Amino acid sequence: MDRIAEPLISCHGLVKIYKVANLEVVALQGLDLTVEAGEFVAIVGASGSGKSTLMNILGGLDIPSAGRAVVDGHVLGEMGARELTDYRRRVIGFVWQQTSRNLLSYLSARENIELPMVLQGTAGSARHERANELLELIGLGDRADRRPHELSGGEQQRVAIAVALANDPALLLADEPTGELDSVTAHDVLEVMRRVNEQLGLTILIVTHDPVVNEQAQRTIAIRDGRTSTETLRRRELTEHGTHETVAEEYAVLDRVGRLQLPRAAVETLGLKRRVRVVLEEDHISIWPDQR
Repeated sequence: MDRIAEPLISCHGLVKIYKVANLEVVALQGLDLTVEAGEFVAIVGASGSGKSTLMNILGGLDIPSAGRAVVDGHVLGEMGARELTDYRRRVIGFVWQQTSRNLLSYLSARENIELPMVLQGTAGSARHERANELLELIGLGDRADRRPHELSGGEQQRVAIAVALANDPALLLADEPTGELDSVTAHDVLEVMRRVNEQLGLTILIVTHDPVVNEQAQRTIAIRDGRTSTETLRRRELTEHGTHETVAEEYAVLDRVGRLQLPRAAVETLGLKRRVRVVLEEDHISIWPDQR
């Protein structure tokens, strides 16, 4: 019997509590998340919703207070310091919003790309070959010897993507990668990410406020109050005119114990308050405002 492939990311009941002075701040409140290998997923949510905390946990930069998070077979929160370092080097690639966090100013584009491989102990010839492949993939083969200050903002972010890919990670995490770019440049960076996802089959998870990034993702997961609240799935369909169009459908997310968060627009439009009436029909349920 063939073994069913496990999701690349699996989070169940994820909780994160921070202590600030004498106060406890709950950033994640039982979050569930599943991401399959090869998906291109956008994470959205208001400031303070918990999306950055989630990214830090998945990236091995923070540990959950409770719950379970597994990435590519690695149980986060149960690894020692040496295992975490190896995890961040081999399993995860990072792209940050601020280019200064992605690239070293005194190294060329090629040298920046080779640096993670140097730290991993990759042989020189293999480093050079891999760096050249990645420079071609991001469309900057002719900028290999340029330092960051000699590159545009969009070119710097494209090199940052190549740096993140250097050690062939299983997961690419990107925190607002187009946040400091104009719309045209942001589109170019997004196209590189789509190419990486399609050609390499790499799983990509992006935290974003950019609607262009959001609309291009295969799946958009909204986080509200520390939990996943809705998912928007996108697919291409052939129209009656013979052209293709993208169809997006929003779903509420049901957690493991049967809880869900209704879309905020639905709650506000129907004036839903503390209680709602749930009616089980033959093949669906109806939710009604409490009229009493």
